[in-house]
Amino acid sequence: MRWVSFAIIYVNVADLKPGFNPLFLREEDLRQGVELLFFAYREFVEEADQVLARSGLGRAHHRALYFIGRHPEITVSELLSLLRVTKQSLSRVLGELSKQGLISQKPGLRDRRRRQLTLTERGAEIEHEVTQRQIGCLARAYRQAGAEAVGGFRKVLTGLMAGDARLRFATQGSDDDMRQSPPAGDGS
Repeated sequence: MRWVSFAIIYVNVADLKPGFNPLFLREEDLRQGVELLFFAYREFVEEADQVLARSGLGRAHHRALYFIGRHPEITVSELLSLLRVTKQSLSRVLGELSKQGLISQKPGLRDRRRRQLTLTERGAEIEHEVTQRQIGCLARAYRQAGAEAVGGFRKVLTGLMAGDARLRFATQGSDDDMRQSPPAGDGS
């Protein structure tokens, strides 16, 4: 007996191009989407990985540097909540970043048990170089795809996110808002 699976995804008909069936996507269409994500991510991180490797860093270090840079004085527990990693894993990454002089940690003003994280000048330089590579990659893809595709791409990505991450983008109107708004968390 052979099983055939179908995935039915409802879409806004107004967003579709002529000739596209709005009632469902075949499994093959969805599998192709999975492959597109894999290959796009590989290209997106390739140059960034090379920059990170020069400093003995990896992707986990970059994620921490990126979000500490986006949210200066973010607490360790806010970063834990944002990254969804274990305390042990984040502790290892932060220890390595601190040892290399890329981040600084200081006690919170109101609660000294809460450690606030900031990038050092060297940490900011590395984060900026890596992120600029990724921004360049994204900008090239956006230019090739066109303005309408950028909106669709954002809708697809936010559709892939879990509720808390999706809410983060739904409640923020501009990039400036995102830079200033710290992630939800109970601090520490």
